[in-house]
Amino acid sequence: MTTYVYETIPQKPGEKPEYFELQQGMNEAPLTKHPKSGQPVRRVVLGGYGVLKADPPPKPSKGGGCCCGSGGECD
Repeated sequence: MTTYVYETIPQKPGEKPEYFELQQGMNEAPLTKHPKSGQPVRRVVLGGYGVLKADPPPKPSKGGGCCCGSGGECD
């Protein structure tokens, strides 16, 4: 069984979605309505295992690789 995240689809301006998790088999159809309230829902696609950062990646050192440390010469 896989755990999926769903969100309610806001019906009014300014309404915030409600998120919930549900275990389902991979072959089961996605939900279209919240199991308790009956509100329309959609499955949320989540990212993988990567980490998102706002900082740019480090620039290579003077020696051309990343193994030279802080400006030192590579062996």
